[in-house]
Amino acid sequence: MPANQTKHQDPLTLYFIYDSHCPWSYAATPVVAELINAFDFSDLHLLHCAHFNGSDAPKQAQIEQVSALSDIEFGDSYLAQHKKKASSVKVANFMSWVQSKQADKEFELLQAIQKQHFVDANPFETRDNFDKLINHYKLSPSNKVFKDALSHEAESVLAGIAEIGEAIGTNAFPVLVMTSGDQAIFIDHSEHLAAPEGVVAAVREELAALEV
Repeated sequence: MPANQTKHQDPLTLYFIYDSHCPWSYAATPVVAELINAFDFSDLHLLHCAHFNGSDAPKQAQIEQVSALSDIEFGDSYLAQHKKKASSVKVANFMSWVQSKQADKEFELLQAIQKQHFVDANPFETRDNFDKLINHYKLSPSNKVFKDALSHEAESVLAGIAEIGEAIGTNAFPVLVMTSGDQAIFIDHSEHLAAPEGVVAAVREELAALEV
């Protein structure tokens, strides 16, 4: 365990429900990074909800809100074409494959995908769009990852998301939940978009309260 990480008696698990093509999920990812760096998680669940299915696109107002509240970067090429209908289905398939085959690379790959999408305007709609990632990380995903429909693995992720939604009483996303043993902490990522590092102290306080 790295020296900067906090260890707790009860095992810690982190759940992050997101969509790779969602600006709010993009803004929440630095908050997730701070938590991963600060705590020794026994399990990390990155759950792609596949919200964008080709029928709509992020709204201009949403992008402006995210830009105002966080320091994340939107590239000019993305801003020029963001109104184009988006599909994150292939990324959902890809990430569920990564989760089952090379989970240690999953968060790093999510960050790379978000950068390529929101900065470089990579739509991730064809296999060719994934080539740079596949070659860089030496991956060998199966062809079913690049079909237009959700894979069985991605569907299983959605089933898990539905269970979490029932437990916490919301189907909204992005969602950040940490569990300590059998107790759960709902983390309001929106409070930490401008200064993601602040989430660590906030969560430590909540964990301390659970142990009293």
